[in-house]
Amino acid sequence: MSANLQFGTAEPGLGYRLRPTAFGLVLQDGRLACVRVVRGEDSYFDLPGGAVDGDETGEQAVVREFLEETGMTVRPLTRIAEASQYFRKSDGEPINNSGGFWIAEQLSLDPSAKVEADHDLVWLDPHQALAQLRHDAHAWAVTVWLRRCV
Repeated sequence: MSANLQFGTAEPGLGYRLRPTAFGLVLQDGRLACVRVVRGEDSYFDLPGGAVDGDETGEQAVVREFLEETGMTVRPLTRIAEASQYFRKSDGEPINNSGGFWIAEQLSLDPSAKVEADHDLVWLDPHQALAQLRHDAHAWAVTVWLRRCV
């Protein structure tokens, strides 16, 4: 899948691998579920989600990624946005994340089900998330969600 809206700037001379992705937006008590990815001084905030694996659908990827990153079981409801984001992974690999953003509802939370030790679930005010999310594509999706859905 290729999204039409492209964020980030490709560095000249680098080949960016296209990576299908899916991310979710879950609201609870006026706060948005985000993950703080712990990388020492290079820690950052993302929306829960990530790569679509194999023959997974975007919805299946959102469910799997939420569980792996936060221990939260979710149900994707509505796809509200699609965008791509050029960036360099922690290991330096150039990636172009391309995919959808879903509104999802929390079904349960079991922190012991989380498998990504460097990801911590945090609940941010949506406007705080706009300022702190690492990727412009994520902030744009939150803006779409705020304007259309909240």
